[in-house]
Amino acid sequence: MLERLRTPKGIQRLLDSFSYHKADTAWSPRRVLQEQTAHCLEGALLAAAALRAIGYPPLVFDLEANRDTDHVVALYRVRGNWGAIAKSHFTGLRDRMPIYRTLRELAMSYFDDYFNDLGERTLRRYSRPVNLARFDQRNWMTSEKPVWYIPEYLLEMPHKKLLTKSQVDRLYRIDRLGVHAGLLGYRKPKW
Repeated sequence: MLERLRTPKGIQRLLDSFSYHKADTAWSPRRVLQEQTAHCLEGALLAAAALRAIGYPPLVFDLEANRDTDHVVALYRVRGNWGAIAKSHFTGLRDRMPIYRTLRELAMSYFDDYFNDLGERTLRRYSRPVNLARFDQRNWMTSEKPVWYIPEYLLEMPHKKLLTKSQVDRLYRIDRLGVHAGLLGYRKPKW
């Protein structure tokens, strides 16, 4: 089924068709396909599996925040430039075209849209790419059991700083209009 998606844009369309959920889960791509709902980690895992099915390595990337949740995206490269596929209920935290020369550039492209409910800009660090093939022996793509070992690995790995302390000190909040715009189209779960 994943091979039929053919392109990163096709993978993003599939993720966009699924609802977003805030459950404390770590489902495999198979389970996400069964449930047709995902949060960012599960969306990134599904996207990485789909990228693998169409010929890319299964890469993910962790964006780390202060006073907010991390965001995990699937990565791919076209002609040396980085792109991303992502699931989020914030409109600005989804996919990125493959136009970014470095991972830092890609991470910074998420900065303005990465804020918490108080309007604080929270993105601070990013990880190196993680090739999920390292977890193949644990059946990360098809497991019926939770794959908590992947987010645990992402949390433990070193991250690079995006901002200096003086830059952080000069940050100002997003206004209410910006917060509402970031949530455009978000549907609250029915449970």
